[in-house]
Amino acid sequence: MPAKSIAIILNAHLPFVRHPEFPRFLEEDWLFESISESYLPLLRMLNRLKAEHVPFSLTVSLSPTLCCMLSDPVLQERFLQYMERHVELGEKEVERCAAQQPEFLEMAQFYLDQAKRNLSDYQDVYRTNLLEAFKALESSGHLELATTAATHAYLPLYQEYPTAINAQVELGVQSFLTTFGHLPKGFWLPECGYYPGLEENLKYHGISWFQTASQSMLLSAQKVESGDYRPVHCPNQVAAFPRDFQATSLVWSNSSGYPTDRVYREFYRDIGYDLPMDYIKPYIHEPGVRVFTGYKYWAITGQTDQKVPYRRDLAQAKVAEHAKNFLYNLNRKGDQLGSALQQEPLFTLGFDAELFGHWWFEGIDWLEQVIRLASEDKQEVKLVTPSSFLAKEGSSLQTAQPAFSSWGQGGYSAVWLDGSNAWTYRHVHKAIERMEELAVRFSDQISLKQRFLNQAAREVLLAMASDWPFILFNKSSTEYAEKRLKNHLRNFNVVYGNMCKNAVNTEWLVKAEKRDIIFSDIDYNIFNPNR
Repeated sequence: MPAKSIAIILNAHLPFVRHPEFPRFLEEDWLFESISESYLPLLRMLNRLKAEHVPFSLTVSLSPTLCCMLSDPVLQERFLQYMERHVELGEKEVERCAAQQPEFLEMAQFYLDQAKRNLSDYQDVYRTNLLEAFKALESSGHLELATTAATHAYLPLYQEYPTAINAQVELGVQSFLTTFGHLPKGFWLPECGYYPGLEENLKYHGISWFQTASQSMLLSAQKVESGDYRPVHCPNQVAAFPRDFQATSLVWSNSSGYPTDRVYREFYRDIGYDLPMDYIKPYIHEPGVRVFTGYKYWAITGQTDQKVPYRRDLAQAKVAEHAKNFLYNLNRKGDQLGSALQQEPLFTLGFDAELFGHWWFEGIDWLEQVIRLASEDKQEVKLVTPSSFLAKEGSSLQTAQPAFSSWGQGGYSAVWLDGSNAWTYRHVHKAIERMEELAVRFSDQISLKQRFLNQAAREVLLAMASDWPFILFNKSSTEYAEKRLKNHLRNFNVVYGNMCKNAVNTEWLVKAEKRDIIFSDIDYNIFNPNR
């Protein structure tokens, strides 16, 4: 029977949020929560497995926006302050629970210990540089690191603007090279958004593989013999790895996936919302804006407001059960596929990295159990990376053209283009057209004009981020997303208006460069269609 392989790809991405003009900023917590609840625990788990000589292979895509924020001294210092507040809150919680709610004491102590460990690891082990930690795991052969679009733009909605597509891909590759010292082989398509022909740009920039949604193979004009269970070569020989919807849904589904089990921790019940304002106020945002603190004591329980206290022992037993069930399902399905295909089947599973630890509290424990079980000799399932699979099986892949698709609701572009966000595109498209105009009219400028035009290119790229239409669709932080989008477009128009008068607003430029430190080596000529 052919072997069965799993390629787990984690997409670590957050939008570029940095506001040094304020002492604290609510949306910067997105980064701090991800570091403390996902990235640090994930690195701790992977390094523990490495130290114990447990073999594993995973793939992690790190977006340029996230890499910039993780390496920014301003945000690094703010994260330290964030963690110090959480340690202080944890110490108060241990005292409060011991006196008033002893049923929560065990978890209060757990959160406090984790906060202290996170603070110690961040300062003493990683010296505030998490990117070096990921790089070390890549160097040891445990991770394959991949890149993604510069600002995680949903590319199918920009296919009429090849310069913008190229800018997103080229800067994604360039950022990876600057950060990790070598070119990436893999490219995470934001939101699995693919359209036929996109692979030409990827190949031009040296990309060997990318991931797609499952229906990209099912709806292909050619019959894909292996369905979603082996990659295919596009006509230009770049490999497309289709995501296995069924296996992914075991983890990803918000109605039937593992994270919905009633004994797991409830995400939305947090002391930031439950406890009196006079107690919690020092740990939330001014003026009295309640936020998640990470101190959560309730289990999911079910579709009810009457939650039961969370018990970590029950959750850990369920983690072990779900890890075994996951591998059992893939083993059984792999046996059936191996017989039908007479080739090695591959289950490609793509997830947002923040699912593990942040959204699904037990997710990193589950992933560790899967890795440990898969490493056992008796297991017929092994973990691979896309590049290692291509090295072994690349010569036997079918050539086919994937179909337009995404992993969003409905399988196409409905999430990023609907009544809530369609208005944004006419403005962003116009900004791209005007950026192309500026790049042609003022090509190869130097000094202040060059910096001015570089800033215009940054503003266009930041306006293209898929995060803003996604937030508008989900109606979560809509005020912030709309403000950010309008600000980037307004800032671009400052440059456009001044350059049309052959002028530079130097004072505005200096402030803009201090605010938007991303893509410090950008060249605005990237938007020149004649380049």
